[in-house]
Amino acid sequence: MPVATTNKTRSPRTGATSSWKLRRAGALQILESPALAKIDWLVHGFSTRPGGVSEFPSQSGASKGKRERVLNLGFTEWDTRVRVLQNRASFFRAIGASEMRAITLRQIHSDIAHCIHAGNANEEASQGDALFTRLPGILLVVQTADCVPILFADTKNRAVAAIHAGWRGTLARIAVKALGRMKMEFGTRPGDVIAALGPAIGRCCYEVGSDVARDFDAQFRDARAWFDGPFDALASGESDPNWLPWLTMKPPGHAPPPLRVSLDLLAANRALLADAGVPASRISVCGLCTACRPDLLFSYRRERTTGRLIAAIGIK
Repeated sequence: MPVATTNKTRSPRTGATSSWKLRRAGALQILESPALAKIDWLVHGFSTRPGGVSEFPSQSGASKGKRERVLNLGFTEWDTRVRVLQNRASFFRAIGASEMRAITLRQIHSDIAHCIHAGNANEEASQGDALFTRLPGILLVVQTADCVPILFADTKNRAVAAIHAGWRGTLARIAVKALGRMKMEFGTRPGDVIAALGPAIGRCCYEVGSDVARDFDAQFRDARAWFDGPFDALASGESDPNWLPWLTMKPPGHAPPPLRVSLDLLAANRALLADAGVPASRISVCGLCTACRPDLLFSYRRERTTGRLIAAIGIK
């Protein structure tokens, strides 16, 4: 079934399109990139919230305090390891990867990318935020709960990558650096890459402060296009209304709140990949906002206590 986003229209900001598919596999619902789904030598999928055996305590609304069954795929404090492993087995089975070896990371919001080869495929999880390989039978996995999950497929060299990009990773160009590592290791050319950007928090819900605005402005010439709100004032460092409270002529404790802007991580990563040479026609953006869809996705920004989604890709 199609994902209900924009009725097959393209967003001018993120390039999101409703051609992504939400496929049912028993009690689970799996998001698929249409471009990746056409490649017969790989498996891939983006998990969603429904299904699974984890019992999640609802945080808000009429159902507050009640428990719902969810597909939590991360080892969180509120869930048990046994249930998470059972959920992961169900998800891997649903995407046709139950016989593959799953490789995960201890994600640290970095620009570190690891190449998985025969010599290290059985090692414990490393610290970093991107994995890439040409090794068949390996499933590359990243976890998210608002950050951008990115999957690559090099259609010429049969190589794949899975990337976790929050604002720090985006600022550090994690996706572009993973692409560069693939070029060094496998001869990957950007023009041969299909990139799929899965569900993440949208600019509609992702407010950030002056420090993030200034960092992006310092790194990227096109950063202004990725923000809504008083970006120029924040980036210039002249926007803090509390730097001299007495000038506001208001009683103590009544100073105006600091200005905020909204960041579009999907648009930023899409633009960075396009600048790196990945054709726009080969960059697919899901466009679903994790914070807007509590029925379908987990969001740390919205819930704080929440589950984890997985994006996975591998060579058969």
